[in-house]
Amino acid sequence: MSDSQNLSIVRRLYESGMAPDVVAEIVATDFVFDITPGFPFGGVYHGWPDVAENSFGRLTPSYESFGPITEDFHATGNLVVVQGHYHAVSKSGQAGDIRFVHTWHVVDGHLTHLRQTADSHIAHQLLS
Repeated sequence: MSDSQNLSIVRRLYESGMAPDVVAEIVATDFVFDITPGFPFGGVYHGWPDVAENSFGRLTPSYESFGPITEDFHATGNLVVVQGHYHAVSKSGQAGDIRFVHTWHVVDGHLTHLRQTADSHIAHQLLS
């Protein structure tokens, strides 16, 4: 696939808000979700059910709201790099922005791997 096709696939995931039908169509069954060690619930997750239950399923209830806001997309070959920030609001009402870089691997039209790098310090400050 071309750089622009791979970029479109990644954009589609963000624009859908990770809608289940989009996830089912474009996320590989053997997907690997690699979250920065030190980030709340950081670690490596295998398959979307593991991501949904053990990453998002533990992270999002810790905040009043938590979601990505994309700023820049760059594609080369099977890699798509996304720069942006998570906008998070703590249970106590404190808001903050947590910068991230997401590096996606796209193979044959499917997302196979994500490596997230993010500001763990801000994420933890909002939780305390």
